[in-house]
Amino acid sequence: MNAPTSSLHLQPRAISPAFLQALQSRFGQQCSTAQAVCEQHGRDEGSIQAPPPVAVVYAESTQDVADAVQLADQYTVPVIAYGAGSSLEGHLLAVQGGISIDVSRMNRVLRVNAEDMTVTVQPGILRKQLNDAIKDQGLFFPIDPGADASIGGMTATRASGTNAVRYGTMRENVLALEVVTASGEVIRTGNRAKKSAAGYDLTRLMVGSEGTLGIFTEITLRLFPLPEAVSAAVCSFPTMADAVHTVIQTIQMGVPIARVELVDGATVAMVNKHSNLTLREEPMLLMEFHGSPNGVKEQAELVQDIAAEFNAQGFEWADTPEERTRLFTARHNAYFAGIQSRPGCRSITTDTCVPISRLADCLLESIDEVNASGIPYFLVGHVGDGNFHFGYLIDPDSAEERTRAEALNHALVRRAIAMEGTCTGEHGIGIHKQDFLREECGDGAIAMMRAIKQALDPKNILNPGKIFTL
Repeated sequence: MNAPTSSLHLQPRAISPAFLQALQSRFGQQCSTAQAVCEQHGRDEGSIQAPPPVAVVYAESTQDVADAVQLADQYTVPVIAYGAGSSLEGHLLAVQGGISIDVSRMNRVLRVNAEDMTVTVQPGILRKQLNDAIKDQGLFFPIDPGADASIGGMTATRASGTNAVRYGTMRENVLALEVVTASGEVIRTGNRAKKSAAGYDLTRLMVGSEGTLGIFTEITLRLFPLPEAVSAAVCSFPTMADAVHTVIQTIQMGVPIARVELVDGATVAMVNKHSNLTLREEPMLLMEFHGSPNGVKEQAELVQDIAAEFNAQGFEWADTPEERTRLFTARHNAYFAGIQSRPGCRSITTDTCVPISRLADCLLESIDEVNASGIPYFLVGHVGDGNFHFGYLIDPDSAEERTRAEALNHALVRRAIAMEGTCTGEHGIGIHKQDFLREECGDGAIAMMRAIKQALDPKNILNPGKIFTL
């Protein structure tokens, strides 16, 4: 299961030369069949391998996307939307051949409605680029998956990240969409109203659909005011159990903490080496508090008292933007620090999410298991909402190491599902977690998903082979 080139997924379709000629005629220099370009668009940050798409279209407008999809529909050619390429579960792989539609040139802020705290953007805009564009209006978009991902990709995978414990995920923060359907029709879902009871909630259906139901060309997002005061803290613990129980008690006491990130001791050592830091190489929590100056002070003092009950030490406060950026940049670089720690390795990166009351059980059992396996790894977690990530660092040429790492992944995910959690808190299903989706949801729910897919995409051209197979 989850083999890098499973025959279950690799089912390339024949591509008509007439289709490629029509594509080149319509798009000219916006269409490339160069091997290097196609290979770039045929891989993500995961470890699964597949042949690249046969062509890449660089879309610059909604009409470009619609025209490309209409041609694909006419010739029954698979179409895969591409943003920043930062996904981890094989979402971008051309497992049935076809073309990639790169929306990175569609990266404009279209409308800012500061009074209503909403913004409408094109899908190729990166999250940091968006926040740079709106910060002078006293607003920000809080969803932060770590990578500087595109807003379109974040919407497609229902991303969350470090701020989700306070601000929610993409599911709660996408208000409306412009979508190109499988036939090339352009539709709109939702609006800028705070609530609506008008028909099926197509916006929520599309958010998290991983490009299998439509391609986003405009996205309307909820914004938040920049906090009056922000403070961050880092502290270390003698054991992982102490760190996890600090988080659980903080959440159960209702502290409105904005971020709380867990990094295990071995990963802290990797981060220190990668980022030239001197953090204590023990289990560590990175925390951030947003609000008024008095509110932030009260939150921070309360969490410090809770942490002290669980033997916290080495509290370090960061009140300036530069200090906070230093700390959270180190956290965001944990993936690259892990890769650097074993030259030539690849990471099989997985995530799960469990109810906060089961976080300690799931996390500590999983740590014991991976330590016993001998596979090197890094561990980070958005533990305020019960979500954590393992990166198993394997020799890509070792079938035996891949098998051991996948066995760890299977055990971890099944443990989370048994604790009424999910097989993925934010990565999405893609290719890698399809069997786990069945275990989590059951055959009836998968059948309903298939029925929706077949109704909206009868030729199965939109990112086929992802989430489930037909």
